[in-house]
Amino acid sequence: MRVGTVALVGRPNVGKSTLVNNLVGQKVAITSPKPQTTQFSIYAVYEDENAQIVFADTPGIFAKAPNKQVNLEAQRVLREEIDVILYIVDHTRKRGIEENRVLGILRKIDKPKILVINKIDQKTPSFLSEYRFLEDEFDTVVSVSALKNKHLSLLIQAILKYLHEGEKIVIREDMPTPAINLDSKLYIAENIREKAFLVLRDELPYSVRVVVDEVIKRDNGIFYIKARLLTNKERYKKMIIGADGARIKQIGSMARKELELATGQKIYLDLKVEAEE
Repeated sequence: MRVGTVALVGRPNVGKSTLVNNLVGQKVAITSPKPQTTQFSIYAVYEDENAQIVFADTPGIFAKAPNKQVNLEAQRVLREEIDVILYIVDHTRKRGIEENRVLGILRKIDKPKILVINKIDQKTPSFLSEYRFLEDEFDTVVSVSALKNKHLSLLIQAILKYLHEGEKIVIREDMPTPAINLDSKLYIAENIREKAFLVLRDELPYSVRVVVDEVIKRDNGIFYIKARLLTNKERYKKMIIGADGARIKQIGSMARKELELATGQKIYLDLKVEAEE
């Protein structure tokens, strides 16, 4: 069996989370339109009868990051025991200072590197020539559409070339999954935080986080989930709640429905908003 650990890095909103979600077949990271929403190095696993690939989905390394901890965490992941680095780019966006910063860091890391050109299903605008210019700096180049699942099997094959023979690195049951149980709080929190970004868009600060306090299966078979959306200012709390609680109700309803769809379980989501001032 070929095994190894793969880091995904790149500019915000190039499709890293969508890519890893579709590669492993389950939703493991936030996929909303707002950049920099992935706060954690969420590990996910691709596995078939011949291989196991452990993915580290990083939030990206870029200039002027509003959250320095996110930036440092991404660099830490790259410098750990990573076997392959995937550098994800979006050919519909012009190269900028973020790419130069990423490339400067990658040049210092002696690992196999794959350039992944994403969003090939979108024809315009295109700055493909700017990214093709980088090909000589990478061991392999693969063009994909993460959203449309195009050429993802080619990407898996490209990754496998750089992995080694060995035993499984992790047991899948140890990873975050949609199965509702006491060990799935991270998955639930990410789901709720995604819905907050989708509802509030640019109004929501990056500092917002979610704490899941309880996950209990009651005697009637319904899972009771108690969670809190935490923000650092009272005015943000009021904004998240909305007039007559409309926004927090919408966030809670969207999160509950997706969790029920993903797990096949009935869920009662008790969601509150708190300010940590």
